[in-house]
Amino acid sequence: MIQPVLADRGRALRWLLAAVALASLALSIALAVSLGELNIPLNVTLKALLNGLGLGSYDVPRIQQGIIFEYRLSRALVAACCGAGLSLCGAVLQALLRNALADPYVLGISAGASTGAVLVMLLGLGGGLIGISLGAFLGAALAFGLVVLLATGIQGGPAQVILAGVAGAQLFNALTAWIVSTSANAEQARSVMFWLLGSLGGVRWNDVGLASTVVGIGLAVCLYCARTLDAFTFGDDAAASLGVPVTRVRWLLFAVTALITASLVSIVGAVGFVGLVVPHMARLLVGPRHVRLLLASALIGGNFMVLADIASRLIVPGQVLPIGVVTALVGAPVFAALLYRKRGTA
Repeated sequence: MIQPVLADRGRALRWLLAAVALASLALSIALAVSLGELNIPLNVTLKALLNGLGLGSYDVPRIQQGIIFEYRLSRALVAACCGAGLSLCGAVLQALLRNALADPYVLGISAGASTGAVLVMLLGLGGGLIGISLGAFLGAALAFGLVVLLATGIQGGPAQVILAGVAGAQLFNALTAWIVSTSANAEQARSVMFWLLGSLGGVRWNDVGLASTVVGIGLAVCLYCARTLDAFTFGDDAAASLGVPVTRVRWLLFAVTALITASLVSIVGAVGFVGLVVPHMARLLVGPRHVRLLLASALIGGNFMVLADIASRLIVPGQVLPIGVVTALVGAPVFAALLYRKRGTA
């Protein structure tokens, strides 16, 4: 009798947490749309959103309508997708590599994207036909291809993949530093640094479509492989004994996380600590089973990124901070606290 009751309570608690997370995400997006250098009341925000969606014809000043629907809403939605995608990738990679410090950039993707973006910004690669986002995506793809080549050449186990990612990241970071130091003036160097730290300032509705599509498909694939990820937690031999095609599934999920990360980095730049910290927070709330962990990581990550975007616009009056600065300022102390807590319970 006791066990079914406890199971029902646990299920009800998980549904409650999911509802709270969804409501919190909706509230965070509403605040992100309302708050900024020009604060707009929530009732005006709601009217402007209904107007933009074609569900109303309320009298809203044109400048507020444009700020809300054309600028802030797209920015908030991309922030939510970015946080969800990076957190999802972090949770998957921590399971695949059996390493609590794995994050979406462990495969060198961020470093490759940085090199691609810098080549377009400073050297005009592509003759104006390639934008910064496409250059960053191509650089990320090249970096992932290099990691695949290195890892498969040394049998491709978890430790070898991490080493290949470190080698690739060092190579592309060195290329980026060389290009900036030899080709950029002070203003260009500042622009490059701002992009490398992450920025949501240039996102528009086409970016919302790309980010939501990539993250949605990636989440579906990862949820489909959730039980397989549970098996990976106990090692390759245990997973193989359960009938899991270890190598094929690992590289499938590596490719999915690489695609998500490359797409998001190409839109907003490199945003640290989200994919590292959020999965650990989610495990504390829902446990290690990946069907729950992946969803919780995506919801918490989306909330965290939207709130970080709000903070980046409000901390310094009249100035927008790179969002990577805010996530690092929050993520580093939180991660230290998580490490201390694990040390205390070990």
